[in-house]
Amino acid sequence: MIKKTFFGILAMLALVCAGSWYFIHQNQAQAVKAEARKTYIQSSRPTIFFHGWGSSSRAERHMANAAKNAGVTQTIIEAKVAEDGTVTLKGTIPKDAVNPIVLVNFDNNRGASTQDQGNYAYAVVKALQDTYGIKEMNMVAHSYGNMAIVYYMFQHGSDTSLPKLVKQVDIAGHFNGIIGINEPENITLDDEGKPSSMTESYQELLSLGNHYPQGQVEVLNIYGNTGKGSDDRVTNLSSQSLGYLLKGHVKSYQEKEITGPDGQHSKLHETALVDEPMIVFLWGKWVDKNTKISSRGCLLEIF
Repeated sequence: MIKKTFFGILAMLALVCAGSWYFIHQNQAQAVKAEARKTYIQSSRPTIFFHGWGSSSRAERHMANAAKNAGVTQTIIEAKVAEDGTVTLKGTIPKDAVNPIVLVNFDNNRGASTQDQGNYAYAVVKALQDTYGIKEMNMVAHSYGNMAIVYYMFQHGSDTSLPKLVKQVDIAGHFNGIIGINEPENITLDDEGKPSSMTESYQELLSLGNHYPQGQVEVLNIYGNTGKGSDDRVTNLSSQSLGYLLKGHVKSYQEKEITGPDGQHSKLHETALVDEPMIVFLWGKWVDKNTKISSRGCLLEIF
């Protein structure tokens, strides 16, 4: 009887200790999350958004507004790029602006070559540098806009007189071709991420990493999977092939797969499933539940 009572007391003490540990652990976790929501990157560094083929800066507004609603910034301006590369800035970035956003609008949104895209991106960067004296920047792109980023870096990434690229977000990038247009058939990636077949443009970019300052840029590569290994326009393997181009050259490289209907190519720039990881990656801002931004998919730290 005494033995049963003794073990009963021990069991109760164990439960109390376990409950106390869980309660303390939960409170600590909540405190960490609460502090994370308060502390995030607050700098003068602008984030430049590039739209896709045949589109305009309107396609970028959902993501920019998501960042604004999350409390990341209150400053959003537009950079209008004429076909000849002339840049007109619409709106003003105040001297005390926090995490300003620049939405790029290409007038030549259908006929521009990849080299043109790179030169247009350069014109935007120079306009911001000359006007505001920026020293750092982030870049975000959807679809064909990714060519603006990679060809800007391919052509100008080694120029130390230009602002430093800190973070890069690629969304629905077709780095090794587009379904039904120029993507190689039956493509596979080896253990290093190298494609079994390459488009001409991808072969041209094989030295891309050499133009990235060693260990400087952090990259988040987001792609959609509606159920067949593609976003209905670009295969996941084409998007993922960016990794091989940058391996060993960037500070970090992560991939985020968006599954389901919101993983469709054109929806990827207007879904909360992209907004949240983008905001966390760029600014370290944890999104409050009241913003109705959530995330579904798998985030992988590749290297």
